[in-house]
Amino acid sequence: MSLTAFTAPGRFWRGNLHTHSNLSDGALDPGEVCRRYQAEGYDFIALTDHFVGMFDYPIADTPPYRNNAFTTLLGAELHSGAMENGDLWHILAVGLPADFAPSNSPGFLAVDAQETGPEIARRARDAGAFIAIAHPHWSGLTLADARSIDAAHAVEIYNHGCEAGAARGGGGHVLDLLLSEGRDLTIIATDDAHFTEPDHFGGWVMVKAEANDPDLLLAALKRGEFYASQGPEIRGIDVTKSAVTVETTAAVSIIVQGRGQGTAAVHGTSMTRTEVPLMRFYDSDWLRVTVVDAAGKQAWSNPFPRP
Repeated sequence: MSLTAFTAPGRFWRGNLHTHSNLSDGALDPGEVCRRYQAEGYDFIALTDHFVGMFDYPIADTPPYRNNAFTTLLGAELHSGAMENGDLWHILAVGLPADFAPSNSPGFLAVDAQETGPEIARRARDAGAFIAIAHPHWSGLTLADARSIDAAHAVEIYNHGCEAGAARGGGGHVLDLLLSEGRDLTIIATDDAHFTEPDHFGGWVMVKAEANDPDLLLAALKRGEFYASQGPEIRGIDVTKSAVTVETTAAVSIIVQGRGQGTAAVHGTSMTRTEVPLMRFYDSDWLRVTVVDAAGKQAWSNPFPRP
């Protein structure tokens, strides 16, 4: 079995799905944010400013910054309702319609008579958006919180801004617990860039699509035809009952993760085609792959079923 992210028609397009501008609390105007990402070799971004009343519920008008080599997806970071720790929800919504109705979210504190996090996430998904649980570690997300977002397509496994500014950039623990409960989720890496600290150009997705077109990119995200990275490239994954074979740019470790304590790794030098045996995964119905290069940068496949 070959994963469809690597067999679907088209090519990979590099994009950042979590970005802020001075329409909310970022330092740069939307046009400059788009210019910098294109200059750094990105094919697309989603500008996802904070969807709260203090910023007039912005959904950035980024189509004017599209050109024949760069495109944008509309989006926002949604905030409504309190998590178990009392803090406001942060939910990433990429592919929102420009007329998505505001919630009753005046600022960054939960208030009475507002939608819950699960409710606004479901409303955004029903409106056509790709939904991700943002920065689980930074947010202090509990497993009960994570379970409640039943509209999520994905979990941020890496948030570069949260890592740079708080050393809380991860989401793998919450992700794996949800996968082990049977949730169908994919994995994204993002910047959460504000350009107020070194929070940019550190995590991205590589989306397989036939053209660098917003509708095609969004559809591919929803199908899971992408992988996430800090640097390494994943070029193919083939799965049998006994092994996973991974093709990559030069790597020092290929790690397969599954349910509970199920892990297996192969280590080496400048590995580009690596076979990882699956003897330790007798009780796992899902697997995922992590690639590590010599600089310690990682890439992550989306989860896939064990044959």
